[in-house]
Order: sequence, then C-alpha cells, then structure tokens
Amino acid sequence: MSKLFSPYSLGSLELSNRIVIAPMCQYSASDGLPTDWHTIHLGNLALSGAALLIIEATAVTPEGRISPDDLGLWSDAHFQALRPVVQTIRNHSPIKIAVQLAHAGRKASSEVPWEGGANIAPDQPRGWQTVAPSSLPHADGETVPLALDQEGLQRIKDGFVDAARRAHALGLNAIELHGAHGYLLHQFLSPLANRREDDYGGSLENRMRYPLEVFSAVRAAVPREMTVGMRISATDWVEGGWDIEQSVRFAQELKTLGCDYIHVSSGGASPAQKIPVAPGYQIGFAERIKRETGLPTIGVGLITEARQAEAILQDGQADLVALARAMLFDPRWPWHAAAELGEQVVAPPQYWRS
Repeated sequence: MSKLFSPYSLGSLELSNRIVIAPMCQYSASDGLPTDWHTIHLGNLALSGAALLIIEATAVTPEGRISPDDLGLWSDAHFQALRPVVQTIRNHSPIKIAVQLAHAGRKASSEVPWEGGANIAPDQPRGWQTVAPSSLPHADGETVPLALDQEGLQRIKDGFVDAARRAHALGLNAIELHGAHGYLLHQFLSPLANRREDDYGGSLENRMRYPLEVFSAVRAAVPREMTVGMRISATDWVEGGWDIEQSVRFAQELKTLGCDYIHVSSGGASPAQKIPVAPGYQIGFAERIKRETGLPTIGVGLITEARQAEAILQDGQADLVALARAMLFDPRWPWHAAAELGEQVVAPPQYWRS
C-alpha cells in the first residue's frame, strides 16, 4: 500500500488516506453567511476522494473578515446558515470536515482578489476600521490599524471560543486555527507586525503569548475528542521576521497545550517577502517541525503530482499532504493519484461508470 492512501489519525480523528484539501477563501458569502456557491463548491470537493476537507478561513468577528464577502461563524445565524451546507455534504460523502477559524487583523477590509484585493478605507462603503497587535499598516498607504487593548484581545478570544463551540455543534470533525499568512495570530508572532511593549510583545515568549492563549481557550471549549490544530507560516521570508527556529519553539508550546496537528505554510506578513517558489518549496519546514516536535504535520505548497506527494510521505517529511489550487484545477486529483499508484479511493456510486 502506498503511504498516500494509507490511513492516519489526527488525535481521535481517523482519516482514510493522507490527502487534505487545504482551506481556500471563496469571497462569496453575504454578511458572512454562506451562499449557494458554498454548497456547490464544497459539495464538489467533498466528492474528490480526499480524506479531510478544511472549510475556508471563517471569521470569528465581523471585523475579522479579510473582505466584506468572507465567510463567518460569529453568530447563531451563521451557524444556522452553514448547517444545511454541512448536512448536504454528509448526505453524499464520507469525507471528514474541518473549519479554519480566523481573524484577519490588519489585513482585513480588503477587496476580493478578482477586484484587485486592495485595502478598503474605513470611510468607504465596504470598509471598516481594522485592528492589530500594533498600529502598523500591512503596506504603505493602507489603513493604520488600532492597536488592540485588553478588552479587544478578550473580545476576539471570546469570538474564537464561541465560533469553536458552534463548529462542534455543527458536527464538524476538526478545528484549525489560522496562525499563518499575515493574519492576526501570525501578526502577534511576527516582529514585523508586533511592536507592543506589554506582555504580548518584544520577546519570543511574549509574542507567542496571545496565539497560545487563543489556542488554549479553544482547546478547552470543545471536547477532547474533537481534533484541534493550527496552521502557521514557518517563515516570513523577510530578514528580521518570524522564522523556522521560532516556529519550532511555537510548535513545541502548542504540543504541550494538546495541539493535535500543525499545518505548515509560509509568508504573508509583509509585502517585502521574497519567496523562492518551486514544487514543494515549504516541505522542508514541515519536515523540521515534524522531526523536532513529533507533532503530526501537514505539508503544503505546490504539491501537484501523485508521486511527489508519495515521496514526501515516504521520506518522512510530513504525515499528510494538503492541496489547494491543484484541487481546484483537478477536483478528482485523488482519483487520478489512486489510479497512478495502483490504489483505490472512495467515489460516489453515481460516478462509478466513469
């Protein structure tokens, strides 16, 4: 049996293979509520044969959305709207479902990518005032965020906890906290975004404090049998920023708090980043974190070929592989990978004659 199609467990969550569909923002919600697009999009991916589907970055407070069209889970109305989407998937697919809970921090209030993705000023119709660890904009000319005070920190942490409880009530299998790509939890970690002079800034211990507090609160808010992990950016790709050594330390701390897995990406904290993009360019970070912490690790980043994914697992560089754009391009990627590797994958009987 190939590694790619062997079973694996993340905490108590048993997966039929090692293929994960990474969270991908769709910018197609209405006031944070899912639309028909989410039913079509997630339903399509749920028939792929992958073992785990992670729903896109889902905001825990209204101002935590990347764009005005982002998905949210900050109220019971959002819970009720997402429930039939989840149930539709459950009716037709055995795929396990997670949600990525997120707050965009200073990178919030932005246009959707196909409209340029530019920052929307607070005085514009679709914009709002952003918040962050420090009053530093993500890029020159963008909105200067308000530095979060203790009340703001508590409010957002409560938002993560409430959204986690709703995720559990929805019957989802896992929660992934978004600590990557320059969004709020990553902003606290990175010295490029965090210039605070209180207990949440300065030293590595202080910069890790708020993300660890949020993780701990979420972990305590749901039953232990519900899998909870975190996605991180292993490096900012900017000198003087967050890097792999700090990521290892952070992962070690997460492990002590009961983190079930770590999903290793990179970048997003600064427009000055210089990323050497190439096939599997982030896998070395996943390998180091896996080796030095023992945490179950998801590797991601330009994984496009079945034998490439198999080699990553055979070489012990990661425990699972996640695909994003490759899965959009080929929503039956797991079928084709199984055929290439001489394996089998679950497919709906309506499609068997294909």
